[in-house]
Amino acid sequence: MTPEDGDKYYAALSMMSSKIVYENSARIKDVVENHWNMKYLGLVDYWNEYQGKETTKAFIMSTNTTKIPSNGQETTVVVAFRGTKPFNSEDWCSDLDITWYELPNIGKIHGGFMKALGLQENCSWPKEPVSNPHRLSPLAYYSIRDFLKTMIAQNEYTKIILTGHSLGGALAILFTAVLVIHDETDLLERIQGVYTYGQPRVGDSTFGEFMEKKLEEYNVKYYRFVYNNDVVPRLPYDDKDLMFKHFGTCIYYDRHYQAKVLREESDENYFSLRGIIRMMYNGILELIRSFTIVAEKGSEFKEGWLLKIGRVLGIMVPWISNHAPQDYVNATRLTPSSVFQIHRDVFIT
Repeated sequence: MTPEDGDKYYAALSMMSSKIVYENSARIKDVVENHWNMKYLGLVDYWNEYQGKETTKAFIMSTNTTKIPSNGQETTVVVAFRGTKPFNSEDWCSDLDITWYELPNIGKIHGGFMKALGLQENCSWPKEPVSNPHRLSPLAYYSIRDFLKTMIAQNEYTKIILTGHSLGGALAILFTAVLVIHDETDLLERIQGVYTYGQPRVGDSTFGEFMEKKLEEYNVKYYRFVYNNDVVPRLPYDDKDLMFKHFGTCIYYDRHYQAKVLREESDENYFSLRGIIRMMYNGILELIRSFTIVAEKGSEFKEGWLLKIGRVLGIMVPWISNHAPQDYVNATRLTPSSVFQIHRDVFIT
């Protein structure tokens, strides 16, 4: 697969980046430079003003292997935000903080995610961060934004990919949203796409409508990938009290990795007894698939015993096991290019 494959290539590359960001810096650098033949530009811990500690991680890499790209050579910079680690309490604090952050004429946004991205203590997004003597590391949004500005100053042909799995996906699209709020046209016009995987809902319908218009205005492609019964894209729950709504193009996969382009993944019967029984049965079929996938798809899809054990556990908690990055890796690699040709046909309703 090469860049000539367009969104199919970038979707697969983004998912691999979203998976590897859970690893340590040495491991990421080795994979990026020795296996992907790209330039590793760093893994950084970012400060959360509200928790008073580093809670956010992201790594950046570039398709250009030179330290400073030469002008005229197109470079793609990938920013991958780390998602929720199962045993990281700070990540869970960000996920579970469902207080609203409201912007007039823009809408309501998930407060915990905005705080993880760099929201100031006075609940504002100034163009530049307010000085804080207690801040021990940079704020994610401002630091990454300034780094990307440096990259495009060095090479006007720089393109940007924003991506993440789980919480990381939420941060990727909200990073784009704050760029819109700050009218960062130079950066927005260079975003090749935003690719998120198992991403939770990030705002209300007003915010979704605002972002749909802005993404179209700047010609930013936003794909939201959802695998089967993954519970995270169905959270926070969409009801009359919380009012969280997705936006963007949803590419939904069933257990066969067959893709459908939808407005939004279905929540129908998801939390009912009938839905749970159906998901447990689906977990059994996924366990069987782990033993047959090599014959069906090829040796590169072979699953190790650790993943097979996860499949067994997935029979009991399928909505959690379906959130694992590996199914998203498989799904994006198997997605036909035709799926990406209709993303503009899906609008918020």
